[in-house]
Amino acid sequence: MTDVCSVKRRYLALWFPLLPTDRLRIQEGAAARTTSGPPDAALALTAKVRGALRLSAADGNARALGIVPGMTLADARALHPGLIVADMDDAADRHWLQRLAEHCIGWSPRVATMPPDGIVVDIAGSEHLFGGEAGLAAQAEETFAAIGMSVRMAVASTAQGAQALARHARQPVVDERQALRGLPVAALRLGEDATLALARAGLKTIGDVAVRPAASIAARFGADAVTALRRLLGEEHAPIDPLVQPEPLHFERRFAEPVALQASIAACFLDLLRDAARALEERGLGGRRFVLTLFRSDGARHRLAIETGLPTRDPAPVLRLFDERIGALADPLDPGFGYDRITLFLPITEPLAASQPTLDGSGQDTAALADLIDRLSTRLGPDSLCRLMPQDSHIPEQAQLALPAIHARSPAHWPAPPEGEPPLRPLFLFDPPQPVEVIAEVPDGPPHRFRWRRKLHEVRLYEGPERIASEWWRRKGGEAPGKGGLTRDYYRIEDVRGRRYWIFRHGLYEEKPDPRQGPKWYLHGLFA
Repeated sequence: MTDVCSVKRRYLALWFPLLPTDRLRIQEGAAARTTSGPPDAALALTAKVRGALRLSAADGNARALGIVPGMTLADARALHPGLIVADMDDAADRHWLQRLAEHCIGWSPRVATMPPDGIVVDIAGSEHLFGGEAGLAAQAEETFAAIGMSVRMAVASTAQGAQALARHARQPVVDERQALRGLPVAALRLGEDATLALARAGLKTIGDVAVRPAASIAARFGADAVTALRRLLGEEHAPIDPLVQPEPLHFERRFAEPVALQASIAACFLDLLRDAARALEERGLGGRRFVLTLFRSDGARHRLAIETGLPTRDPAPVLRLFDERIGALADPLDPGFGYDRITLFLPITEPLAASQPTLDGSGQDTAALADLIDRLSTRLGPDSLCRLMPQDSHIPEQAQLALPAIHARSPAHWPAPPEGEPPLRPLFLFDPPQPVEVIAEVPDGPPHRFRWRRKLHEVRLYEGPERIASEWWRRKGGEAPGKGGLTRDYYRIEDVRGRRYWIFRHGLYEEKPDPRQGPKWYLHGLFA
């Protein structure tokens, strides 16, 4: 039998050199692209240092322009006036690094963060499941590249050595010990002052420091320099502090004799929910998904699951939702000879803090709406009730997204038109826009009359045009109408009967257009 302690440790180090800017682009790409702009825009994050704004992070586009962290914002603007700037958010970066580390648990149960931008994975004993060290590294690189994270990786016998190689090695590692000794002294991560002192003493590489007596290094540069060197070279063991995943909330009741009475089952379930509420309160969490499993004495099992739009630990509404779920079953539950075990599992939980009720009672309205959404989604199915969520796009049909109401977060604020002004967008949009035949007084002018669904409509009033172009930073060529392709000129028009339409001309008018390939007209929406 192999001794576990004799297994040679191997560590995969992940370094995210652009973590702050990558994190901002990914999060805003999923919410609202208001700060980071188009993907090819230069982005930098700033923080106040001694009363002046300096760059704390810069993305690859900014670095290609010579903009690097440490510069003043004024100097960076001078190099590139179009630089997009946002505030540095260290707390958000730490949370993002924690999330990335939690994702790495799928490769190994021993994962540790090395702030501010590193992760170490102990892959000893698990790398063969992914095709060896090279296969695991390739899978990790592909995984993080898919979400938009820039990453550099290295594998070594120590966590500190792997991180040093990932950050400072410029060539593929053939001999680990030789590669470590060739790294700059900055790989010791002793701080700017100590690193500068080592360089001034003529010690530029790890190998230069390693050949000096440890006593002289400690006397001149401190004991921390010797400790960091020994750990980097594997001469001193430095265990990592792996993430501790909280155990999933699971509650169970077993019965000496099977129970079949509905009252007994309901009382047991209520006890399980109360146990869950106490555990959730201790962790400061609320449940979003509850799974109830009833094990029949003959081996059959019934599994019921409900979800809530907001985290909760109140047993009463959860119990009502399970009643709705049971009532919506096509086949009612048959206890048979009774249940000998009932379990409650909470696979999805979220932070839940105490809230202060508002004086106008708006919080009660929000809670009542959430409760109604939960009940209807449980009774009719999660996909039967949707909520429109605004999206950051000027393309009309992409400016909103219909999501299951129970999965959507708290309602976002829609932009409201000025008081007394007519709506700029119709409530009803055709998908796709419907083609119409238009007669205009001049080729590039507003519609004079149009034919839609075999009926001719005379235009009495019009307003426009409002030009909407495609998203040029995403465009890959011409696209079909309604997909964000060519330029559109929109008109809000009213016919002689008072009905209002939203019509656009697709494409630009040329001086001598081909009548067969000229701009086409489409009806996109109807105003109320």
